[in-house]
Amino acid sequence: MLTAKQHELIRFIQQRLEETGISPSFEEMKEALDLKSKSGVHRLISALEERGFIRRLPNRARALEVVKLPEDAVSSSSRATPANDVVSRTVAPPAAARQPAPANDIIEIPLHGRIAAGVPIEALEGQATMPVPAALLGPGDHYALEVSGDSMIEAGIFDGDYALVKRTDSARDGEIVVALVNNEEATLKYLRRENGMVRLDPANGAYEPQIYRPEQVLVQGKLAGLLRRYH
Repeated sequence: MLTAKQHELIRFIQQRLEETGISPSFEEMKEALDLKSKSGVHRLISALEERGFIRRLPNRARALEVVKLPEDAVSSSSRATPANDVVSRTVAPPAAARQPAPANDIIEIPLHGRIAAGVPIEALEGQATMPVPAALLGPGDHYALEVSGDSMIEAGIFDGDYALVKRTDSARDGEIVVALVNNEEATLKYLRRENGMVRLDPANGAYEPQIYRPEQVLVQGKLAGLLRRYH
């Protein structure tokens, strides 16, 4: 069952697609739903995507396709049109509207502080946020951490980079995760499980793996992307 805001958003997206063939921008959706930030729009879109009502078209920041509509969101014009025709209009809009819009939708995600890519340091919790292009993030809840150290340089992660992390408490072997060690220190490493233990592997031959009992390690997220500033 969708929330009232989810209903309102999918109706707005469908109406805009029917009128112009282009999905609305995050700013337009924020204003239409009277939301305070674009992060609220991102959460609604992620929820609709996870429930199979919409999907994002690859490599286009403002390309949303309505896969299906909830019963009470179907307009009278939509009821008179086969569902496949609705989809075809979103996939093949008028020729003048086929060029992808600039990938300029920005959302704000929490910036929680610094995370070690060498020796674990305390993960700082704060109230700061960081603007991130929406195209870099997929479904789910995300946050950012500033990387400190050089133990992940062979994975292309450098000191001063910003790790974009999808919040989750589980991960597969070989994924880069944010691991909370002994409930007080966080580190960014490859996750491995071996002989009943948890191994946190660096990506730098100068560092040794860190081995812990399973109860000592809590996965707090997995790496979804990176941002780098050039000075």
